[in-house]
Amino acid sequence: MLTDQHRLTLGRLLAAQGFPREMQAADRMAGDGSDRQFYRFAVGDLSLLAVLPGAGQAQGMAEARAAHAIGCHFFTHGVPVPRIYGFAEECGLILCEDLGDTKLHDLLLRHGAEEGADACYRQALAALAHLQTETRRGFQPEWCWDTPRYDRALMLTRESGYFRKALCEDFLGMSDLPQGLDQEFVFLAERAMQEPADFILHRDFQSRNLMICEGKVRIIDFQGARLGPLGYDLASLLIDPYAGLSPPRQQALLCFYLDALAAHIPLDRGRFIEGYYYMTLQRNLQILGAFAFLSKNRGKDFFRQFINPAAATLYEHLAAPQGRDFPSLRAVVEQARTLLEAVV
Repeated sequence: MLTDQHRLTLGRLLAAQGFPREMQAADRMAGDGSDRQFYRFAVGDLSLLAVLPGAGQAQGMAEARAAHAIGCHFFTHGVPVPRIYGFAEECGLILCEDLGDTKLHDLLLRHGAEEGADACYRQALAALAHLQTETRRGFQPEWCWDTPRYDRALMLTRESGYFRKALCEDFLGMSDLPQGLDQEFVFLAERAMQEPADFILHRDFQSRNLMICEGKVRIIDFQGARLGPLGYDLASLLIDPYAGLSPPRQQALLCFYLDALAAHIPLDRGRFIEGYYYMTLQRNLQILGAFAFLSKNRGKDFFRQFINPAAATLYEHLAAPQGRDFPSLRAVVEQARTLLEAVV
């Protein structure tokens, strides 16, 4: 909760920006999978947000410092992120612009995934291409609170390893997994590592992290940004289980993204598409691990409804010709889908 000390800190940050110190009552907001605390309050006619680190988390302050540094860097480079008005280093409080309540996911729920949101997706993809390429100038890896780079170790522990532990073992109770599964995870990570990785990676670029404010797409939850490959963020948006985009729609948006990307960097489209397959597998494994963990370990049942769609997407991707390199994973996914029918 906002303590008296937090309110004094907010008053100081407001005064530094020339805002009135007096703020109306702050309302606590939900934060999806995040443990950070979000408070909305008004100062005169202006609505602002106060963001606090998760209570009792050792990494909370580091995450807050990353959010501040990366957010300011992105804003300076023209990325449509919320404006940050102030940061209190001593407690990790961030004072920033309030973008409202409408996420891209909300728009999809109202109008359907295949209608009414095409302009927003195109805005998001154009902004993504800009973020990934143009913010490399001046980006400091030491800002990154988690790891400075998306690499093999992260893939094996926080994506494929996450899938195995959180979904297969803990959520579904699968104990007799194929011996070849770990070797396939290593192969996948090593193949993904072949993609150029000197770009800026958001790492959670999906429809619940894209706000619609005054008809414009704005990007949030960027504090996990680091160096990485281009295709991962694209996969995050296109195979997003919240949205359920059809394969033809994904293909059309992929083509739009490639056109947007080509305006920033020289691009070998064939090479990109070949590597994109492995990025989608990595992201899909991460999604399933995260949703299982948040559902079972954090009691966030909202995510449970999206486990089946994410598993179906992974199964479909493994049916592609490249999927022949992952027979053990395909067998695990088949078994998991059967088990999910009984528990989700």
